[in-house]
Amino acid sequence: MKPLHALAAAAALLAATPPADATDSFTVLYAFHGGSDGTNPDAGLTADGKGNLYGTTLNGGGPGCHGTGCGTVFRLAPDGTETVLHAFTGGSDGISPLGGVVLDRKGNLYGTTNFGGATGYGTVFRVAPNGAETVLHSFCGKPGCSDGASPAAGLILDKQGNLYGTTFNGGTGMGCAEGCGSVFRFAPDGTETVLHSFVGGSDGIYPDAVLMADKAGNLYGTTYEGGTQGYGIVFRLATDGTETVLYTFCSVARCVDGASPVAGLIADAKGNLYGTTYGGGTIGDGNVFRLAPDGTETSLYSFCTKTHCADGLWPLAGLVADAQGNLYGTTGSGGAGNCGCGVVFRLAPDGTETVLHAFEAKTGSDPWAGLIADRNGALRSTAHDGGANGDGVVFTLKP
Repeated sequence: MKPLHALAAAAALLAATPPADATDSFTVLYAFHGGSDGTNPDAGLTADGKGNLYGTTLNGGGPGCHGTGCGTVFRLAPDGTETVLHAFTGGSDGISPLGGVVLDRKGNLYGTTNFGGATGYGTVFRVAPNGAETVLHSFCGKPGCSDGASPAAGLILDKQGNLYGTTFNGGTGMGCAEGCGSVFRFAPDGTETVLHSFVGGSDGIYPDAVLMADKAGNLYGTTYEGGTQGYGIVFRLATDGTETVLYTFCSVARCVDGASPVAGLIADAKGNLYGTTYGGGTIGDGNVFRLAPDGTETSLYSFCTKTHCADGLWPLAGLVADAQGNLYGTTGSGGAGNCGCGVVFRLAPDGTETVLHAFEAKTGSDPWAGLIADRNGALRSTAHDGGANGDGVVFTLKP
């Protein structure tokens, strides 16, 4: 249940602003078959300049992993042709990519697997344009998993070719049975450096989301648990490794400020951070929040405030924004569809939430991943389940 990747100090902008009277133009670009093509995409997409989309599936791809398949890295061409670039085999090459992939200028894709590798605790991998996969790092390769273990999110890439990511467990912190997680850098020469190990207290526990970086190289992220209230934090990590807790969730009575973020962040030109929480809000089913540079947190919208949660509930992914300040995202459940299978929503600057699409099982369900936008403002992502074969879809939506 992973969000999109981003490496920017400003918000991820939609290239075109959708007209106010636009209609729902939802299209399934590809429905997974549940076999060698992969099944259950858990993460969002990345795109190249030719319109190809790249992503991962949690399962499928081959006979391994108890017959369900160990996951894939795939490419979806503009004409709808899906190509499996790599099918994980369940061994040293990794198992179960929960996060998406990031693309370099040479067309190489980089990502993580939650399991597998030399010790079974996940990998950092590269897939070349010809499909050759290389394991760059196997986690838990140091005593006590001090290098990290079980990455659950994708990576970001800087101009020097360094990769940055998080692990859900491991690290040197001793406050959790399997380690409280870490933030790491992987250099082009193959050196992995743990920039921060969460210790299991006020500094946060279990980072579950992709990072964001500003122009100065500071990293921003969230943890699912920890903080002084135990419901997660927003943090900044300086280039020297100093961690600053920017906000602790559930600092307000009944957690109306949000609780348990599992998604990453975006930022606007003024330095405000925007994100979602899986829980909390006025109803307890998640919210969209803004965190100002002075540390003031504002809940912009609480989900499940409409009849039968028609507005959505339980957002698991981050946001994208347009030039007018509208925010776009997904919720993993809720909506007015016949299954409560989730929604794509738009949140206006005045706090008005509009459901752009409510999922139906036949066209996809459980959109756990974040959105990306093309040059025309069309939104694209994946749904973990549903579709013609019940094994997930890649979709596009023009608001």
